[in-house]
Amino acid sequence: MAKKEDEEEMTDRSGEDEPGARESSADATAGAPEPRAARFGEGREGRPARRERGVEGSRAGFFARTQQFIHDVRVELRRVTWPRAVEVRNTTIITVIAVVFFAVYLWLIDHGFTLLISLLQRLVSSVF
Repeated sequence: MAKKEDEEEMTDRSGEDEPGARESSADATAGAPEPRAARFGEGREGRPARRERGVEGSRAGFFARTQQFIHDVRVELRRVTWPRAVEVRNTTIITVIAVVFFAVYLWLIDHGFTLLISLLQRLVSSVF
């Protein structure tokens, strides 16, 4: 029995060789689905992607962080593939047509139910 416990301890210590070592997708079993993205809190090459709460150390000031944020926004906006005016016009026309169609459809359904309920009220009131 002691031998079985020793074997279990050895299998439980598989990640204890390196401090802070994590199981990678290569260590996962064959039946488990592959991860779609990095684990939460990991950026490129497994480094932390953001500051964790309670971590001590220097932190950039408010204005430096604001400037960095604005810079990052401008960089992202340069990467955007903006639609051409023709595409915007075409999708706007399609949207307006769809809105008008569904407005008329719902108006007809509403009036149909209103007519049906009023007829039922008349029928019920004439019987009782």
